[in-house]
Amino acid sequence: MTKDGYDQLMHVVCVEWGFCGCIKNDQPMHVDQLIPSEGPVTADQFVEWVFLADDMNPNSQPERWTRHKLAIRAAFVEHMGGDLVDASQLRWSDVPQQPTTPDGKFREQLS
Repeated sequence: MTKDGYDQLMHVVCVEWGFCGCIKNDQPMHVDQLIPSEGPVTADQFVEWVFLADDMNPNSQPERWTRHKLAIRAAFVEHMGGDLVDASQLRWSDVPQQPTTPDGKFREQLS
C-alpha cells in the first residue's frame, strides 16, 4: 500500500463507478464522513459506508448490488493492501489531518 492508496481507491469508487456521495438534508454526504478517526476498518465496513454515503441501504436488492459490493471490496483490498486497515490510512494524501474535536466555528452546528 502506498501513501496515496486511498486516493487511488476513491478514484475507482467515485470517478470510475460513480459512488461519490449525495446531498442529504441539504448537506453533502461523503464516505469520508463515516470513517472513524482511528481503529480497525474492514473492507466490508468500507463497502457499507460507501452505500450509506450514497443514501442507499447496503442490504437492499442483493441481486442488484452484490456485484458492485464485491467490486468495491476488491478495490479496497487492492489499493489499501489488505481487507483490514487502520482508519488513519483512509485519508486523502493532499488534505491535512482534521482535528478529532470540533473547533469554535462548528459548535453551533453541533447543537
